[in-house]
Amino acid sequence: MLTLIRTHGDFRVLWTARTASFLGDSLSLVALLLHVADRTGQAVAVAALLVFGEVLPALLAPAAGALSDRFDPRRIMIGCELVQAALTVLIALWLPGLPVLLALVAARALAAQAFAPASRTAVGALVEGPRLPVANAAVGLGTNGAEALGPLVAAALLPWLGIRGVLVVDAATFLVSAVLLCRLPALRHADTGAGADGSKDSVWAGLAYLRRARIARAAVLGTFVVIACNGIDDVALVFLTQRDLGGGDAAVAVLLSAVGLGLLAGYWLLGRLTGARAGVSMAVLMVGGFAVSSAGNLLTGLSWAVAVAFGLQAIRGVGIAAMDVGATTLLQRHVPAQLQGRVFGAFYGCIGLAAGLSYLGGALLLDATSPRTTFLVAGAAGLVASVVTAVSLRRPRPAS
Repeated sequence: MLTLIRTHGDFRVLWTARTASFLGDSLSLVALLLHVADRTGQAVAVAALLVFGEVLPALLAPAAGALSDRFDPRRIMIGCELVQAALTVLIALWLPGLPVLLALVAARALAAQAFAPASRTAVGALVEGPRLPVANAAVGLGTNGAEALGPLVAAALLPWLGIRGVLVVDAATFLVSAVLLCRLPALRHADTGAGADGSKDSVWAGLAYLRRARIARAAVLGTFVVIACNGIDDVALVFLTQRDLGGGDAAVAVLLSAVGLGLLAGYWLLGRLTGARAGVSMAVLMVGGFAVSSAGNLLTGLSWAVAVAFGLQAIRGVGIAAMDVGATTLLQRHVPAQLQGRVFGAFYGCIGLAAGLSYLGGALLLDATSPRTTFLVAGAAGLVASVVTAVSLRRPRPAS
């Protein structure tokens, strides 16, 4: 993984830009959460910030992804970073009331939604096929590492810079990313090819492709269902720790860090494994990630101590890394270049929608039953989805 970053100049530029951008995002998320909590004192306001920043923009992700099929992904990424920088500076200078703040956060998140499929398309354009798993593992390690480091950096900067200062630092990371991305070569590849509806720029062309393409459909729908089943784990962990495992706030914090540590370990391990064994099946890796992440939640519901739950959640993090690398590489390898932006847009849109559905449905299940039951149901449903995805990926037998 490090060899690819060190020797592949264009990929190194993209990797550094994404990592810097994600670090800034995590800084501003902490700052805005604290700002909203202090100004309103209402949990619903904090939840609204997360919904407007994550769930609602995901509904427009397929349309945002279509931009990468119509224009040069490099220009899309640069434009998205500049838009996010400008909006972040505006928020920092103004710090408006909640309704306007939510609108600005949603607009910034929409730019981030357009950036995501463009960057994944760019990875496929910059890195040759056999090295795509290593590249995707490196991207995951960089972005998740930045997200894990962000709150710690925010904690160090907030006493010195305050909310506005941290937001300005976030805006600077967007500008640094945009400057770096200017060094990439032109990546436009969508000059030919039409969708199923005859329009190469149509959002529906990407959805029509997913409807008929078995491998891409399995990757997108499988990821959607598994996240919808398991996305409640962070909320359920708080109650499991306090009610069933007898842990306090420190134990909650430790358990919540387990998945992040597992993710970092998983991306690092996958970077080495897929680099040493180019023949690793991405379909097996993806489905295995579905199963491991789901089994981690199911077994967490049976855990009897904080240490046991920590180990299981760390293993779950490794599974999430595997499903991310497997699904992303499958889409990069199997989706035609002129449709990748729309397909990745749909992919990230499904992830955001699944997270929202999981928060809602999981919270209702948690209130109606118990933390242990919630983990057992979520994990079991995810395992069923893993099996269904594995069956759907089996090559159809030739007619006799």
